Amino acid sequence: MTGPTVREILGKSQEYLAARGVDSPRLSAELLLAEVLGTDRLHLFLNMDRPLAGEELARARALVTRRGRGEPAALILGRKEFWGLEFTVCGDVLVPRPETECIVEEAGSLFPRDAALTIVDLGTGSGCLAVILALQFSTARVAAVDLSPAALAVARENVRRHGVAERVTLTRADAGACPLADDCADLVVANPPYISDVEYAELSHEVRDFEPPLALRGGPDGLDQIRAQAPEMARILRPGGVVLMEIGCGQGAAVRALFEGLDAFGEVAVLRDLAGLDRVLLARRR
Repeated sequence: MTGPTVREILGKSQEYLAARGVDSPRLSAELLLAEVLGTDRLHLFLNMDRPLAGEELARARALVTRRGRGEPAALILGRKEFWGLEFTVCGDVLVPRPETECIVEEAGSLFPRDAALTIVDLGTGSGCLAVILALQFSTARVAAVDLSPAALAVARENVRRHGVAERVTLTRADAGACPLADDCADLVVANPPYISDVEYAELSHEVRDFEPPLALRGGPDGLDQIRAQAPEMARILRPGGVVLMEIGCGQGAAVRALFEGLDAFGEVAVLRDLAGLDRVLLARRR
């Protein structure tokens, strides 16, 4: 007797996940079954009538059960794509989001690809920004800073995986108290925790219970880390240097006012994403 087919397992998995309120149940089912079978989603579609062996079925059920409890698919798989590359992730780091790619896009529009930049990535997490910027600017040197030793271990793996270890230095430090010299950087990037306490309490179970609070919680108004980091950014940037920092979609006016209140910065602007939402703070050092 043959086991259930790919088609049948996908249908049952989707139904199971949908009943538990999981985000994108069909996509989750496809990603997890592709992992079990050692293939990709395209080949699932090309082999919908393939029966699963007993051990494959058992593993598929185990992964779908984890997803049904709310664990994000990226954390179950241990990887997430960002800017077209795959990054190792786990519960010690924020899962990379497409919104953060706005920082990469803007950096590419501000500097030539052969610019010998010194870049600082505050709160590097998985290291996705540090790695992509090191690849995008082939002669750049990147200092990636994070307070969490566990996050730095993940970043180190990703830095090595993508072949930029010689140009990316990992440092354990509070992003609001960097052990970096004055006027040392051409570009500072950051994706600080900017979720307010009220917003954090309302986050989905999938985010709140599986991703690190240190990378999400920004205090009563979501701006605690932004306030702490802004003076450090001013200190470590060279004259003419640029800050690109991800912010919450409703924080544009407050963050802009915060940076405009520092004498160090001249140009200050809020950039919007494709949905027209506030997404990145750009500030240029005088």
